[in-house]
Amino acid sequence: MSSIHPQIFGPESPVPFQAEESGPRSLTDSSNIITSFNEFVINMRYSFGFAALAAVAVAAPTETEKNVSPRANAAACSTAVKIAAGSNIFSSRTLHANSAYASEISTAMASVTDDTIKAQGSKVAATGSFLWIDTISRVPIVATMLAETPCTDVLGLVIYDLPGRDCAAKASNGELKTGELSRYKAEYIDPIVAAIKAAPNVAVALLIEPDSLPNLVTNANLTTCSSAKSDYESGVAYALKNLNLPNVAMYIDAGHGGWLGWDANLQPGSDGITKVYKAAGSPKQVMGFATNTAGWNAWTQTPGEFSTATDAKYNKCQDEKRYVNAFAPLLKKGGMPNHAIVDTGRNAVTGLRKAWGDWCNVNGAGFGVRPTATTGDPLVDAFVWVKPGGESDGTSDTTANRYDSFCGHDDAFKPAPEAGQWNEAYFEMLLKNAVPQF
Repeated sequence: MSSIHPQIFGPESPVPFQAEESGPRSLTDSSNIITSFNEFVINMRYSFGFAALAAVAVAAPTETEKNVSPRANAAACSTAVKIAAGSNIFSSRTLHANSAYASEISTAMASVTDDTIKAQGSKVAATGSFLWIDTISRVPIVATMLAETPCTDVLGLVIYDLPGRDCAAKASNGELKTGELSRYKAEYIDPIVAAIKAAPNVAVALLIEPDSLPNLVTNANLTTCSSAKSDYESGVAYALKNLNLPNVAMYIDAGHGGWLGWDANLQPGSDGITKVYKAAGSPKQVMGFATNTAGWNAWTQTPGEFSTATDAKYNKCQDEKRYVNAFAPLLKKGGMPNHAIVDTGRNAVTGLRKAWGDWCNVNGAGFGVRPTATTGDPLVDAFVWVKPGGESDGTSDTTANRYDSFCGHDDAFKPAPEAGQWNEAYFEMLLKNAVPQF
């Protein structure tokens, strides 16, 4: 996902935090998919053949995806989906295991000889996850994914292409420059709206613009962020207003406990989100907020991961459960729905980072709890997988234009390719350290 540098934490100003990087999605070329992959996916909930897999291998963000074809879908809903305000779509549907991520895994597995890794990889491919729509050229794949999503599932998409995206980042700056809000609306949001309107029988969960509003809380001192403020607020409001469709459930990104969970950030963070929500006309399909997107924080951990730090007294949100339960009441008081989804995709192992702010390719991480609506907390609609495990957070190559120093930290996995590119060694590490195991 994006990189973030929240600078305002507590009175003692800990090390600036950066949230995790998703970066441009660039799946491996489909020519590398071998026919034997039909065996690889046989255990997937919805198996699909070689031709369909090849068709959904996503092109680089600079190219337009014109020939992506959906896999066969024999179980589409026969009537329009209507998600009631305040309801939990994840309680009645499973997060869709999209074929784009499965195709990415299949390409990687083609060169793997270890049968155990292949078998585990097939199970990851069958696990529901969100798909990042992070460039205009990615937008056409939305229709493809909608077409393949059965009535039993909800398609998860990440809306992520604001002008001046990741204003405090190096590894995941976006394609649109500050001031290009009209392009964001006309070339990015509007076509996504049209695609979802054309598929009223499909349930969709949208995670709205990771890192954007939290950055305005903690990085207002940066020129890149202060100059992007208007586009961020107007862009998110436009997205919320226009994506407010009957078959959609929206969650606005709210960072995580190590970012907006600091005492000094909780109320400003809530105020920033509710401000934009109201500017959008208080759309009823907004269900609440998303936390730990592409993150590493535990859902619940006692004592907290950084509870012994000298500044821990300024942050009582030492895990995501405490953060959700501290942040949600503030949203409710501000007049906004306050249920949450939490990314558990890579948070199986804690105690790996030297600081909250170490966001890049954390070494020793593992796949976390599988997507589920059984969370044990009435405020949390679901644990979900947002960051596609195996895609890099950012390059460790110090000579690269998009190199971010956080990807060179001692607790970052090396070597690592550019953000969004596949890192097979990292994927296998996530498998090895998964809790529960595959």
